[in-house]
Amino acid sequence: MERGAKRKSEVLAAEAVCCLNRAMATLRDIWEEIGIPEEQRLERTDAVRKHIKSLLDMMVAEEESLKERLLKSIVLCRKELDTLCKELQLGSFETEEECTILQMEKNLRTHVEVLQKQKRDRKQELKALQEQDRDLCDILCTALFSIDTGSVPSLEDLDRYRRHVASLNTLKEQRREEFVTNKRQIILLMEELDHTPDTSFERDVVCEDEEAFCLSEDNIMALQNLLQQLEGRRALNEAVCAELRTRIVALWERLQIPQEERESSAVHLAGSRVKTRRALQQEVDRLEELKLQNMKSVIQAIRAELADYWDKCFYSPEQRESFSPFYDEDYTETLLELHDAEVGKMKLYYETHKDLFEAVQKWEENWKLFLELESKATDPSRFTNRGGNLLKEEKQRAKLQKTLSRLQEELERKVQSWEQEFKGAFLVKGQQFMEYVSEQWQLYRLEKEKEKQERHLKKSQQMETEMLYGSTPRTPIKRRMLSPHAPAKLHGTSTISATPNSTVRSAFGGAISHSPTSRLPPSGKKFGWARTPTRTAAKPPRPKLRERNKENVSQLDGTTLSARTFKGFQL
Repeated sequence: MERGAKRKSEVLAAEAVCCLNRAMATLRDIWEEIGIPEEQRLERTDAVRKHIKSLLDMMVAEEESLKERLLKSIVLCRKELDTLCKELQLGSFETEEECTILQMEKNLRTHVEVLQKQKRDRKQELKALQEQDRDLCDILCTALFSIDTGSVPSLEDLDRYRRHVASLNTLKEQRREEFVTNKRQIILLMEELDHTPDTSFERDVVCEDEEAFCLSEDNIMALQNLLQQLEGRRALNEAVCAELRTRIVALWERLQIPQEERESSAVHLAGSRVKTRRALQQEVDRLEELKLQNMKSVIQAIRAELADYWDKCFYSPEQRESFSPFYDEDYTETLLELHDAEVGKMKLYYETHKDLFEAVQKWEENWKLFLELESKATDPSRFTNRGGNLLKEEKQRAKLQKTLSRLQEELERKVQSWEQEFKGAFLVKGQQFMEYVSEQWQLYRLEKEKEKQERHLKKSQQMETEMLYGSTPRTPIKRRMLSPHAPAKLHGTSTISATPNSTVRSAFGGAISHSPTSRLPPSGKKFGWARTPTRTAAKPPRPKLRERNKENVSQLDGTTLSARTFKGFQL
């Protein structure tokens, strides 16, 4: 391509020479026709030469000037490129060595324009970020982002600046939302507490525009502190109102205020506003005054409450007697204060160890139920019940024994833990719990042994009476008035005949005592002993039969029959 251009250039130069030659030839012909002398023709030819030479020199000079301008532009562009690369923190621009001057100048100039545009864009972005940063810092009261404004920022600096501004925007939104939320709560609390803003900060929070409030960290902390103070005052008001309501209810109970008067009282006012607190305080003051006027009844009511706490805490008589004001009959305000303090102490003691006391109470209830079942077990009339109650009682007794054992083990663990924690003995009615439980079982065994001995003594006395004077018939008259020759059947299995001095007794009434005058019936068959028509004197039973009867009595008195054994006896 370059060769073709060069050849074309040579052709154009040759054509220019030919044109010049034709023009000179034409001029000479014109001069000859005109008749211009030879000297003048030489002068004119020289003038043409000079004119052409001047024109060509001028053209060459212009092109030389263009070349110089291009070279100067290249030098300037190189310098400017170096400066821009330094300012923009870019690598140096490398030009092509084989390109022409014009192409090099164009490439350098174009690259300079690109870098200048980048420089302008960075500065414009920096300016916009600085404006946003100033606005945010004014709202948030924070320091401006540290960046060199005299130089062109790097891409990394701009990225850090953008992220910084974005974080400030996020922080602004968070603080704005927190401010709006806290402001609403503060306004509600101030209304509830009847509080008027009395400081410049409180007025700024409540009265000023939300957009004008400075969202500095100090202001947000002050806002939170203000909210906490108001919430603390409200909580204090609520606690005071709750305490006043509790005191009012307690005074109602102690003074036995009628229900109609209670329903119209200020205690039913909801909330904890200042006016509600004042109304409750006035009601307490009125009841306190009424309490002083009814000191005796109030102290007696407190004593009933104190006795109830003593019962719940299983206090022994000695522990109760240690509070001597309980027995004082001089009803004064000092005595009332002592009782109030003692009730408060007992209430705190009971509430602190409520779980343990409730567990002991549960054991007590099950123990009482167990004793009731045991007392029923000694009642002979329970065997006459055909509704299955005996079996139910046996199952219930077995279940209670397991429950008592389990409760006793759990309580033993809890009491040990309590004693290790509080470094003292847990007392139930003045005794350590396990000693108290052992004593209850011991009393139960002694009572059972006492009942057993009383039954044995009673049976022995009855046996001696029967041996001396004969037994008293216990069967109905219709059963005893049998024919002398008719056998008397008992439950369809055997027949028994007896004189008026003999007694047919079941296994629950004692041993069977036979009359010494028994004999076989006239038929000679062994249906049982025939009843004689005449009454004979009672004689002592045989020694073997007497011993057997005593064994039966002791066995029946010393044990509780099961349901299966009971089915074998029919009364």
